[in-house]
Amino acid sequence: MNHTTTKAAGATSSAYRGILRPALSSAVFFMVVTGIAYPLVTTEVAQALFPGQAQGSLIKQDGRPLGSRLVGQSFIRPEYFHGRPSVTLGADPAKPARMTGQPYNAAASNASNLGALNNTLLTDVAARAAAYRRENGLPATAIVPVDAVTASASGLDPDISPANARLQVARVAKARALPEREVLALMQRHVAARQIGVLGEPRINVLELNIALDEAWPSTRAPH
Repeated sequence: MNHTTTKAAGATSSAYRGILRPALSSAVFFMVVTGIAYPLVTTEVAQALFPGQAQGSLIKQDGRPLGSRLVGQSFIRPEYFHGRPSVTLGADPAKPARMTGQPYNAAASNASNLGALNNTLLTDVAARAAAYRRENGLPATAIVPVDAVTASASGLDPDISPANARLQVARVAKARALPEREVLALMQRHVAARQIGVLGEPRINVLELNIALDEAWPSTRAPH
């Protein structure tokens, strides 16, 4: 190897070292800032200013978490208000390799992704509407709120419309042997208005409403 080749190799090695040092320094710096410092700061700020939201918007009773205000739960018994349909899936306990319906599975948030003219969706909606009318004692021609027969984009929507809840009042009152007017009054007290008066639609959190039901008129059985 002649002197010229040795000199060129040394220059190349020096250039690599010159590039490697700032690259590694930048990687370590951004790892510390974005991977450690930023999460710690945002977590502490959130815990200080918005502790409830930072901890999952949990609803607690006697210190025991019952659920989150942000994630729906599946209520099927007649003495409770029911949420909107959920199409989330999960592993079948009997056959783990197969997926099966698990309503409000927060680990598998998803929608059906079926188009408005999809025959499967139309069939499902028709079946849900018929079931909704039967369980709530409605005429076969009664108009059903859209949120009673369609799943949300996440499959985890915790809210229903006041119209949906209102049509369930008679069933809930009958199942609890209560006057309809009292159940209706409780339901109306749980209607949340549009955010800042313009965003979204009036809504009712199903879990909060059902907890209020049990607090006002205790059920002899566990929820759901």
